[in-house]
Amino acid sequence: MSSIVTVGIAGGTGSGKTTLANIVKDYFGPDAVVISQDYYYKSFDDLPFEERKKINYDHPNSFDTDLMISQIRDLKNNKPINRPVYSFIEFKRLKETITVEPRPVIILEGILLFNCAELLDLMDIKVFVDTDSDIRFARRLMRDIHERGRNIDSVVAQYFNTVKPMHEAFVEPSKKHADIIVPKGGLNEVASSMIIEKIKSLINGQQSTGEG
Repeated sequence: MSSIVTVGIAGGTGSGKTTLANIVKDYFGPDAVVISQDYYYKSFDDLPFEERKKINYDHPNSFDTDLMISQIRDLKNNKPINRPVYSFIEFKRLKETITVEPRPVIILEGILLFNCAELLDLMDIKVFVDTDSDIRFARRLMRDIHERGRNIDSVVAQYFNTVKPMHEAFVEPSKKHADIIVPKGGLNEVASSMIIEKIKSLINGQQSTGEG
């Protein structure tokens, strides 16, 4: 069995988690895969569209965390998974899945990764991306309008009704679990280089001791 290193990248909405995850992924190329917590939103198929829109998607209960834990364990055990596909336009999980093969580097990213002890136990490196709240809000506003078909009023209302209070209640306190805190968002080149070097050292260490 080949060596597998799992990196968890957490932080608030718009902090630069995905940017950092992709920088690490690009470095390792085909040897890495990114698994987003967003894939594992619950579907709430029994609710009409207008009701699904009102759900607090920034609370830990909005995620199918048990499925995510199970699938990450499978990847770490060199088993392929069929990960869910979630639509932010329809606010529900789609019927199709995407097959993901195990890779030496598994990169997890999501706002609430560090709120679950079982997920934390699966991570070899825990990174928290720490970005100013004004910058995060602006990034979320642009993303939700351009990528998720939202209007300004709905994005602003959601941010102040659920995103901001959930960040303060769950995301910010989870920073205490991080091994590395990355200031200034995902484009911090010094931090990304450190994370990449740490991953390489863990892979080399596992290979030299025959672990994996």
